[in-house]
Amino acid sequence: MVVDMQGKLRLALGSVKDHASIGKAMINYNHDGKGFSDIEIAVLRATGHDNGPIEDKYMHEILFLVSNSPGSIPFLAERISRRLCKTRDRLVALKTLSLIHRLFRGGSRCFEQELRRAHVSGHLQMSTQCFRKNSSDPYSFSFLHSYAAYLEERVGWAINQAGKLEPVMFNGLEFRCYEQKSVDMVYRKLPKCQAFIDRVLDCQPRDILPADNLAQAAIGHTLKESFQVYIMYCEGIENLVNMFFDLTMAARSLACDILKRASRQSKELHDMYESCKRIIENKSLEYPSVRIITMDHVLALERCSNFMSTSSSSSIMCRTVASAPIGKESEKEENGDMSCSSSTPFSCTLETKISKVWVVFEEDYGDSQVAMDAV
Repeated sequence: MVVDMQGKLRLALGSVKDHASIGKAMINYNHDGKGFSDIEIAVLRATGHDNGPIEDKYMHEILFLVSNSPGSIPFLAERISRRLCKTRDRLVALKTLSLIHRLFRGGSRCFEQELRRAHVSGHLQMSTQCFRKNSSDPYSFSFLHSYAAYLEERVGWAINQAGKLEPVMFNGLEFRCYEQKSVDMVYRKLPKCQAFIDRVLDCQPRDILPADNLAQAAIGHTLKESFQVYIMYCEGIENLVNMFFDLTMAARSLACDILKRASRQSKELHDMYESCKRIIENKSLEYPSVRIITMDHVLALERCSNFMSTSSSSSIMCRTVASAPIGKESEKEENGDMSCSSSTPFSCTLETKISKVWVVFEEDYGDSQVAMDAV
């Protein structure tokens, strides 16, 4: 049996550093007479040098101490930021980022809002710039930076009363009718979903080993949140397609850009989920069926938008293109396993074809004919 002496030595030295840091915190705060020493000690214990996810008892201890110490959240944020800034150990940095993630997921709504304010004010920082890419282990540090960038985006999302993620809209606009809510979904929430998914895609688990418990746990939490956002993402795409030809020309141009980005993301997200199914050993993950949006249909919508005139015939034909399914499912669903309703634009497998046939429409008021290129 090969003994990992280097790993054992690293853990032993890390344990010594942890005990020294805890002892120093106890001495300093006892001398100054401040009452936040227990919070810092709990942070140090939660972010030790061992390669394992944060224990629940430390999370509960931190939340309990903060709830019983008014005004302690900025202090907590500063201690976490200091821990991340001072360490040069990848595991400690990754565990500190995981602590931030767990705090955003595990506290009350009030606690979550206060922690978000601490980030906006600069008390909570998630910079990993002090870590340079290590040639011997480039992926580990690449994942560290990607995970930190994901958490920066995650700060802009909150857990609603239903326990689901939704973007934080700081201007607080209210929408009173269905049309306004649809516009809100498409032009405010959908871009937020796309930014969120891009950060998820950056956290590709290329070389995470089953023994890397800390990274496995971090990816697991990230994936669970991405599943929730993807559901909102699909709703936004459906609303966008349904209202496409009711938009102004400038708005349709923006919509086409959103759909082109969605076409790229849907393919990459499908590939990432398939990869995670093989690499991530978390049996509780319930992966959604990613509907791949075809670029052919997006381009057809774009051509139709440019061609559309005020005549009713061209408008009807373009709406027919918009109402067609714009995506295809993964291979599992192509073989007959359909998990979603057929009413959505992602609901069935369809490869879009661009027709070159000229279609003639007869007008009711005369023999005049209008010929147009069917898309």
